[in-house]
Amino acid sequence: MVKQSKNGGKQDRKTIVIAVTALNAIDSPGPGVAVIRAIRECSDFEVRIIGLSYETLEPGLYMHDLVDKTYQIPYPSAGTDTLLGRLMHIHEKEHLDLIIPNFDAELFNFIKLRERLLESGIHTFMPEMEQFEARDKIKLYEFGKKHELIMPKDRLVYQDRDLAEAAEKIGYPMVIKGKFYDAIIANSFEQAQKAFYKIQAKWGLPIIVQEFIKGTEINIAALGDGKGNTISVIPMRKLYITDKGKAWAGITIDDTTFIELAIKFIKVTKWRGGCELEVMQSPDGKPYIMEVNPRFPAWIYLTAAAGQNQPAMLVKMAMGHKVAPIRDYEVGKIFIRYAWDLITDIGEFHRISGTGELEGKKSNNDGQND
Repeated sequence: MVKQSKNGGKQDRKTIVIAVTALNAIDSPGPGVAVIRAIRECSDFEVRIIGLSYETLEPGLYMHDLVDKTYQIPYPSAGTDTLLGRLMHIHEKEHLDLIIPNFDAELFNFIKLRERLLESGIHTFMPEMEQFEARDKIKLYEFGKKHELIMPKDRLVYQDRDLAEAAEKIGYPMVIKGKFYDAIIANSFEQAQKAFYKIQAKWGLPIIVQEFIKGTEINIAALGDGKGNTISVIPMRKLYITDKGKAWAGITIDDTTFIELAIKFIKVTKWRGGCELEVMQSPDGKPYIMEVNPRFPAWIYLTAAAGQNQPAMLVKMAMGHKVAPIRDYEVGKIFIRYAWDLITDIGEFHRISGTGELEGKKSNNDGQND
């Protein structure tokens, strides 16, 4: 439920209770911490942030200036019934208004639970199941052909002996991808086989063998209203990439090619919520869509810094407010990710490990959830 915050006995802005996942701010970070930072920067509403964690050492759950309280939730493999039971327990205590899931692997369960959550007063703003499945990595090439979007050729591989056939069709170098995460460039059959086993052990089958496209990496953060309208779109060029292929630094760029690409994608899919297009621009200028991530990227805070606060706009739309599209943003805004030693104590670790809950040091509860 949306609650009125109080200031000197006078009611002012409303407090929205928002649960956010993906608090793993590590070398391959989840988007959760960046989403929370962007939401907290919006002056249009007050928020109480509830972290939803899978692991006890996700750094975000110990960031008490960002997260008011954290609850552990079951892994996606536990299924929708187990997840719903845990969410209803949290809802009884916190009176959640909105949940923003930020992991690919968890979205299937959350999308399936959308209507049941809404019946309890919990809003979401996610793609429909049809949209979510259509842009899946294992269907990406066919998706591109259907909507006249440029995608690299690919093949699905279910056993290592099929790698040779895939390599014959795709050619070297080629990219070996997991169905959720991870991508490894292979220049030979031996490298491809090694990558196959490594990714299979982590993410299961099928494995995607994709055409390698040489060029400039561009990532596009976009927000759709579910009716085919693009509310926000910001393209970013990677300046520094980690050994895992993650952007460690990037800069907003001014290129209508990528803006129009995102607008076309959202129009043909009627995308609802945030998404990221991972694009490789070939030397001849063609924008190949390498992946479509069905949620905000880890660098989403850059959109707020550049003038289009996509997480805050999503909150407004999820809560039923009309949000007008924004096109202007600051070009040349750079983000540089950095490591920071967050210090806590063993007592906090024991509390989240033992009870599955961790209260922030400074509670914003004010007794409103008693």
